Order: sequence, then C-alpha cells, then structure tokens
Amino acid sequence: MKKSLISIAVSVLLGSSLIGCGGSDDDVVVPEVSQPNPGKFFNRVSTFAVCNQVGASCESADTTAAEIVAASTDGMTLIYSNSPKGEVGFVDISDVKNPKGLGALAMGGEPTSVTVLGTQALVAVNTRTDFVTVSGKLVVVEIATRKAVASITLPGQPDSVAVSKDGKYIAVVIENERDEAVNKGALPQLPAGSLVIVDVAGAPSTWKTRIVSLTGLEGMLYPTDPEPEYVDINEANVAAVTLQENNHVALVDLATGKVTKHFSAGSVNLTQVDTVDQKPHLIELTQSQVGRLREPDGVTWISKTQFVTANEGDLNGGSRSFTVFNTDGSVAYEAGNSVEHLMARIGHTNDKRSDAKGNEPENAEFGRFDGTDYLFVASERSSALVVYDLSKANAPAYKQVLPAGLAPEGVLAIPSRNLLIAASESDDRSILSRSSLSIYQYQTAAAAYPTIQSVNRADGTPIPWAALSGLAAAATGSLVYAVDDSFFGANRVFEIDTASAPAKLQKEIRITDPNGQIAALAAKLPDTASADAFDDTDLKAMVNADGSVNLDPEGISVASSGGFWVASEGSGTVGDAAYPVKTANLIFKLGASGVIEDIVQLPAEVNGKQVRFGFEGVAEADGKLVVAFQRAWKGETKPRIGVYDLVAKTWQFMFYPLDAVSSPNGGWVGLSDITALGSGKFMLVERDNQGGPDARIKRLYSIDLTGVADGATLAKTLMRDLLSDLKAPGGSVPEKIEGAARLANGNVLIVNDNDGVDDNSGEVQLLNLGKLAN
Repeated sequence: MKKSLISIAVSVLLGSSLIGCGGSDDDVVVPEVSQPNPGKFFNRVSTFAVCNQVGASCESADTTAAEIVAASTDGMTLIYSNSPKGEVGFVDISDVKNPKGLGALAMGGEPTSVTVLGTQALVAVNTRTDFVTVSGKLVVVEIATRKAVASITLPGQPDSVAVSKDGKYIAVVIENERDEAVNKGALPQLPAGSLVIVDVAGAPSTWKTRIVSLTGLEGMLYPTDPEPEYVDINEANVAAVTLQENNHVALVDLATGKVTKHFSAGSVNLTQVDTVDQKPHLIELTQSQVGRLREPDGVTWISKTQFVTANEGDLNGGSRSFTVFNTDGSVAYEAGNSVEHLMARIGHTNDKRSDAKGNEPENAEFGRFDGTDYLFVASERSSALVVYDLSKANAPAYKQVLPAGLAPEGVLAIPSRNLLIAASESDDRSILSRSSLSIYQYQTAAAAYPTIQSVNRADGTPIPWAALSGLAAAATGSLVYAVDDSFFGANRVFEIDTASAPAKLQKEIRITDPNGQIAALAAKLPDTASADAFDDTDLKAMVNADGSVNLDPEGISVASSGGFWVASEGSGTVGDAAYPVKTANLIFKLGASGVIEDIVQLPAEVNGKQVRFGFEGVAEADGKLVVAFQRAWKGETKPRIGVYDLVAKTWQFMFYPLDAVSSPNGGWVGLSDITALGSGKFMLVERDNQGGPDARIKRLYSIDLTGVADGATLAKTLMRDLLSDLKAPGGSVPEKIEGAARLANGNVLIVNDNDGVDDNSGEVQLLNLGKLAN
C-alpha cells in the first residue's frame, strides 16, 4: 500500500449504526441506517459438542476440535475439519434443535480446511514431515457415503480451501507456515507458500492443478515468504488471498492464474482501548495504539467489488477490527475500536489479551437472509459473533452479537435454511471447554443475547465488566446488584436494571477505603509472615494507592441500613505450602458510594481451619448476616453456614449437607450464593465444578434456620434443578452459577460467573426463573 490508512475511534451504541472510516484519510460520519427486517434476529437453537463423536458420549478426555465447517448443498449435513484427530466429522442437522453425530473419516494427515462442491466435500490435508519438508493433499470425500473417492497432491501445507460459485475452480492456499521456535518466529522462513488452482473438469481423478506464485509482490514485508492464510472467491472468479504476516492482500483471477491486484492491508490508529495486561486485572479503555498493522486473517467477499477482512494480527499487528476493502485497495469502511468496545459492553473482554491483539477477529462470513445482506465477524479471544446489516453501502450497521463456544474459528452461513454455524476449536476437558458447533437460526423473534449490557461512561466508552460472582435484589423494583471477583483488582459493585431485555448495567460503584478500615484491622494483627495465618502485611496489600481495594467479592447483600454487605473469600489453606494463606474470609460493610464502613471477621479458631474454598455468599435478615462457605474446612465433612448477630457481634455455625458428586468427570460439589427468603428461610445455590456435558449438579435449595442450634446439620428442600434452565439457551452448561437473587415481585434470578473470559467463552446468562416455592 502506498499510504497509511487511518481509522477513527468508533463507539458501539447497540441498535444503532457505527461511525467508520471512508476510502480516504478523511474521517467520515456514517448516518444512522434504518435496517430492514427489524423484527428478525439470529438466535442460537442448539450446540453440538464434538466430543460426542468420540465413543458414545463426551466422557472421553481425548482432544478433538471443529475448526472449519462446511455444509452439504441441501444444508442438512455439516462437515468439519478436526485437526487434532486427523479427521473430518459429519453432523446431521436436519433437526436443528437436535443435531446428531454421523461419525468421522480419517484423513491420513492434519485436515486444515473443508468446503463442498456438489455432492462432495473437499478437504485440505497437511501431510508435512516438518516445517521445511512440506507436503499436502486435497481429499475428495463423497458426503452421502462418507468415503474418500480421490486425492490430489499439493505442493505444500494447505491452510484454506474455497470453491467458485460456478463450480469451475477450487482455490487452495498453501501457507507453509513458519516455525515459531526458530528465531522467535521471525520471517522469512522458507519454503515459500503459494496458491493452487484446481480446474474442475470431469471426474476428480482427472482434475488438473496450477500453481500461482505469490512471492516478490511489491510492498510485501517479506517478499520471499508470502505465507498466505485464507482465501475466498467472488462471483467473477476472483480469489482474495490474505497474506497475514505480510499485512498484504492479493487478488487472483482464477481463469488466467494471474495476480491482478495486490496491496498492503494498511494500518489503523486505535484510541480508547486496553493495551495492558496487568495483575490483578483491570479493563481500562484509555490507551492508544498508533499505526497498528491490520494483518488480516479471514476474508469474505460481500459483492463483486468489495470484501471484508478480519484483522486478527500475528507478528506485529492486529487492529482488533474488521475492514471493508474495495478491489482497488482503498478502504470503504474501518470498524476501529467498535468491536473492542462491544466486547467490553457485554462482558466478553479477555483482559489477558489486552497487551496482545485484544478480541482478535479471526474470521468473517457473508450471507443474504430474507433479502438482507449480513456480515458475520468471529472474535477468537472473546468467543462471540458480531452481526452487521449491510443494507447501506460502506456502512455496516450493528445488528446483534451472538455467544459462541471457546475460540470460534470457522463461520458458515446457510441462507437456504435460515441457519448460521460457528465452529469453535478449543477443546480441553480439564478447563471444561469442549469444541463445538453452535447452530443459530434466523427467526422472527427478539435477540436472546446478550442478557446484560452496560451503558457508557462519561468518556463515551462502555462500563467494562466480567466475572460476576454474586447477586442481590433491591427491596423494591427491578434493580439487582452484582460484584466482580478476584480476577479483577479495584473491585466494584454493579447496579443492574432487569426491567429491560437485555438487562442494563447502569452504574459501577468502586469499593474504596478512604477511612483506613483495612489499616485499622491490620494494626490488630501480628506481622507473622506465616503460611498458617493471615497477617497485617497481607491485609495492607489489599489497598491500592488510589484507595481502591483488591478483594475477592463472592457475595453481596443489600444492607437494611443502606449500602451493601460484601463477602470476600479468603485465599489459601492453613498448613498448605502450595496454597498458603494470603487473605482471610471477611465481610465488608459498604456505604452506598462503596466506601468501607466496617469489617466483620470470623473467630480465630474458625480461621485456623481455613481451606481456600471459603465465603461464597452473604445475606442479611432479621438483624443477622448469614454466610455460605463453599466447601468443608479442615477436619470437617460439611461446609459451614455462618450466622453473625449484628447487635451481639457473635457467631453461630451450622453445617450443610451437600449432594454427592455425580459427574463422570469427578470434581467436587459446593455452595455458591445465598438469598434471604423471609421467616428464617434462605435459598442456596449448590453446584458442582463441572460444565458442558460433564455438568450434573446445578440446583437451588432452601434451608430454614428457625430454632436450629449451633453446630447442627441442616435439612434442605429442593427448590429447582437448574440444568434444564441452563440448557434452554442452546449453549454449553456453564460451570459457575454464582449469583442468585429474588426480586420484590418474587421472581428468582440466577447468573453465571464467566471467569473474566479466562479459559472461558465469556458467555453470561442472566436467567429469570419466575416464582419458586420455598
């Protein structure tokens, strides 16, 4: 590219259009777009876990994946590449709400991409020996029989395959990717990649191939090592090929095999983004990145003359955005920071990636549904699909956002069946992530996601949030309050109005200690530096220079005297050198503005039994605080329920009988939130530490503390088995149901903790269960 293209900062105002960058260096304000089909949205209807193809169920820990997905011409069968298993898998989606695995076919190598031509699937397979000795093949598979019928030799490691709409040509990207262990992954590293054109004529065994060299293109960063990444073909049989590490795009006429145009993907200036991964984590949309290379990954044509790149980045780039390019290389639209802001607004910011490439748009897809053109952009690190209406030229208008499995890679539109598919490749049973195919349907219905979205701060950026770990309802109306847990520093209380859908996170209240309550408590503690005790050094470290505090808020209750009670879980286990005690379990009384007014401690003899699974919820009722301990402490077999008398300042403890572990993946069962129901009764969240197909125990129980003696074991009554509720949104069952509240009208709400989007898709489901019997 002969000049740098500058983006402008873009804000996402949900339901409105965006501000974009025009085809010159001048900033262009795009007017609001009136979208067609305002009553139709995409909603997830089911999820197929790829581990269902291994044996009879997902009880195998074998690593598997769905990376790129294609569909049969009738849209009834999905075919996905599964590189860890060296297979392509098949799924029957004739009933979209009940997808069924049809098995898999070994490829004799690593399948990297798949597409469909007529009755056959075309699978790009990497068969290289190492990064230098490269080879590959294009395997032709009959979809009906799920058998390979031909194999075409390729000159290197393929990474993407596409078919022209008229069926005359197949384009295969030969990436010949670099070895990241060599010279820290620096380029160039030969052999060079290329594009292979397959001329489709006759039986597959007679198809001929042509090689298009992509080396030596002017303006490439590494002209001897193009490393092409992704390919898509328009109606004029022109292939757009992204050369990601070169920050370049090449257009290839498939009929002649000539590169007809190529250009730099350019750079953007980003403002109001988070570029720092600090610990404890904070999402601060206050930094800038100047001249950030786009380094595009996925590409999709949206017309004969325009295509969209997903600007994931790799070596030195990643603009956290997508771009609409004209075929002359000019920019028709630049998304700027809008995707990054959207992820912060819906709780999907992965702060661990802030210092890298942010949400990392990985892929893009185009589809025309009910006469409307839509663009779908997949964010790898925030695990979401963003949908844009393309009705107005050069002005993609935000339509909605969809939750996906962890790390979506492939995106497929099937307009003939009003379906959209996302293939999420992350599969690790140890972190409760199973690779999946998410199936969405274009419906006459409201958008079901997000369930919570935030308003803007005064600077125009959204209130960023994630890791909700407790929930409490106001005494009247529809307001609830939540807290973020120890994944984040400078903890906050959030005010959420549940009257609207999605619920509106409308206020953040920073927890602060300007009056030195923590220091006063620290002065009463010895400086022991012992692994068996919480000392003053540990306590003082909880206070930041600006007066904010780093707690582990796991529960919240609205205080009858105004403000809040917040239960902070202690960290560490007494006597455990691997997990020494760093903080104690404490209850903080906050004023309405978040200022710490008082701190409640456990008795010393109870602290002496601390296990790192401590306070998980707090509720105030009848002049008492009731706290739930997550699991049993040292020398005990059941978790405690603690009752603190606010007047007498004394503790009593009862014991709660947990359900037995029943997950095929083992694990444990413990308590989460607690909610006062009145008349001495309380509602508890009981759950296992399993998610997805391994989840078994997600339940609400009630207990009655009336007349119960100190040290007694409580009786419990099942209020609701939550598994059906958690499966209803069509996704994977979340592990951590950590918030529960009952509104003044009697409706019960639950919410899951998304772990700050750390090894987590980020999906947050705030569910209204209606009225439940005690």
